[in-house]
Amino acid sequence: MAAPSPSKLLRVGLIQNGQIVEEHHVRRESVTIGHDARNTIVLPASDDRPARFSVFENQGHQFLLVINEFMKGRVNLGSSDVDFDALRSQGLASRRGDLYVLPLQETARGKVELGDATLFFQFVAPKAEEARPVMPSDIRVSRWKTMDRVFFGILAASLLVHFSGAAIILSAEAPKEQELALDQLDDRFVRAIIPQRPIETAKPATPGPAETPKEDVKPPEPKDGADKPASEKPAAAAERHAEMVKKVSDKGLLKMLGSKGSGTGAFQDVLGSASGGSDIVAALQGAGGVGVANEASVGKGTGPRGGGTGTVTGIGELGTQGGGKVDLGTKKEVEVKGRVQDATPDVDSSDVDRDALARYVRARKGAIQSCYEKELKRNPNLKGKVVVRFSITPSGRVGDFEVDENTLGSEAVASCIRAAIRGWVFPFKPESAATVSYPFVFSPTG
Repeated sequence: MAAPSPSKLLRVGLIQNGQIVEEHHVRRESVTIGHDARNTIVLPASDDRPARFSVFENQGHQFLLVINEFMKGRVNLGSSDVDFDALRSQGLASRRGDLYVLPLQETARGKVELGDATLFFQFVAPKAEEARPVMPSDIRVSRWKTMDRVFFGILAASLLVHFSGAAIILSAEAPKEQELALDQLDDRFVRAIIPQRPIETAKPATPGPAETPKEDVKPPEPKDGADKPASEKPAAAAERHAEMVKKVSDKGLLKMLGSKGSGTGAFQDVLGSASGGSDIVAALQGAGGVGVANEASVGKGTGPRGGGTGTVTGIGELGTQGGGKVDLGTKKEVEVKGRVQDATPDVDSSDVDRDALARYVRARKGAIQSCYEKELKRNPNLKGKVVVRFSITPSGRVGDFEVDENTLGSEAVASCIRAAIRGWVFPFKPESAATVSYPFVFSPTG
């Protein structure tokens, strides 16, 4: 028996009350009936129908009609109509358990009675696909006619020029650079490669306001003693000494101290009304701890002063007795004091009493004041406000710490306060971390 053409479709419809209420066209799927919603055709529930029953099955590109012993209907096999009882009794349908299976040809058609409903089936050719509408040739417009030809020409020419230029550049060999010697380079490139040292100009030596022109001073004469020639007389040495004293008597410190003659020194009012070297010696005789060389200590004789017979002076404590008493005292360090004022802190937890917290901080305010006074010695005008924000953990220690405001302008004071507060252990044990904002106002005293 020839199988139906695969191009044919199985048409299955449902007839109720003489009208077709449902219709399906299937190519290879099986057709099932019953009250289950997954069936191809859903029928009301009935005692003589199962919930799902396959009426048409597709096997090997051929549909099979499946019926049971109680189903009624007829099928046309091409030459005559045969009812289901004849199919079962004459063996036209093969038995498969409690069911009977009949292969269907493409010319077969028939109906299956299901009580209040009837199924009909037949093979039909599929509908031809509708041809797509085509516009008439007289109104169809090509793409070339709708294109801007001027723009397309400019675009094509630009692409041609650019791609041609790029191809020429890529295919050409790179030019070889000629190496130049140092003497062939321009001067500005030579200066860039070998920088020249700037010419140092000699600065003119200008004497300062306190400097005075130096006078020619003769080398010191050899001292009287073993190095002095024996033939030199003491009178000649005395003349040279007097001449040197005369030259330098009006200069420097000697002029201030005064000398023999008509000139008076600035220290004469302090040392008394004495004049000359001998009067200065008399004025300094009351100085304690200082030995002054005089005629008696230098030695007796007619030789000049300052010879080898002098004695060594001793310097003791700085202090004088008698006229011109001087007392330098001892070095004292200026004591700097600062004042630290605190306000009521802000606490965001009811587990921490603000008054108790303020009393705890005031008892340790000395550490905060020490941080401020340490920097106040460097800057006596240091004053301002520092607001710190920290958290008290359930263990009573300090957690997070931040400086919210610092008008003091000193990071050293803020760092010192941070180190001091982090070492505190508060008597509060909040359930969770409590945030505290505490202000300190610093100002110098006196």
